[in-house]
Amino acid sequence: MSMALAPVATTPSNALALRGPLGSLDAYIDTVSRIPVLAKDEEVRLARRYRDEGDLEAARQLVLSHLRFVVHIARGYSGYGLPVGDLVQEGNVGLMKAVKRFDPAVGVRLVSFAVHWIRAEIHEYVLKNWRLVKIATTKAQRKLFFNLRKAKKNLAWLSAEETRQVAAELGVTPAEVTQMEQRLAARDVAFDPAPDADDEEGVYTPAAYLPAPDADPAVAVERAEWEGDSATRLKHALATLDERSRAIVERRWLAEDGKATLHELAAEYAVSAERIRQIEASALKKLKAAMA
Repeated sequence: MSMALAPVATTPSNALALRGPLGSLDAYIDTVSRIPVLAKDEEVRLARRYRDEGDLEAARQLVLSHLRFVVHIARGYSGYGLPVGDLVQEGNVGLMKAVKRFDPAVGVRLVSFAVHWIRAEIHEYVLKNWRLVKIATTKAQRKLFFNLRKAKKNLAWLSAEETRQVAAELGVTPAEVTQMEQRLAARDVAFDPAPDADDEEGVYTPAAYLPAPDADPAVAVERAEWEGDSATRLKHALATLDERSRAIVERRWLAEDGKATLHELAAEYAVSAERIRQIEASALKKLKAAMA
């Protein structure tokens, strides 16, 4: 189901127009709080229109009239340090899911049915964004996460007795309570220290504990042995060449003060550049065979 919550006009009898700057949360809250709450019979009528006829205008009016409840629920999660506007947005997604699944024949009000869906979307958002690393991955851990936050009346660590009491109330083991409490107390650490971070902060960043690419002693020894072996085999292979071929290869490929050109070597040996190229190619072929 796709329903826009952008500022659009509704019928005067059902909702006010959502006006005001989209970036202002206060203006949004003020606007949705002025949208009239639907009477029960009107709510049932609109729900039946959407269920039976697929009337998206009816669904939109149901959503608009319940936005104030989403704001009320979202404000209850402001203690997690996340933007209230984002919490409201996620709650609105849950409200739309509830409208899609609402059955007026059951006899309950939409707000009672929608609370579960609104909270579910907000819970999911909180768990994904409250910490960089997920701290609750199972259903039991999620329940413990939210209930433990409520159970802790202060910032102090729970005593052994308090831990057992919380565990009994939530139906989990004391060890699970202690583990979740440790996760709640942990803080995110930047992977790379900030430019203005002091030495103590830099020491505890994960990047400080990553090994350098060449730090493995086994790799370093293997590389050194390979280079030494290659140098030895190259020296023996060069010894198998005649003096002129060896000199051409060394000056063309092994000289540290610059590579000699074909024409320079041709002038020195009084032959054509093509002849130097042929000697070079033949010498390299012999070297390759000797080092294989």
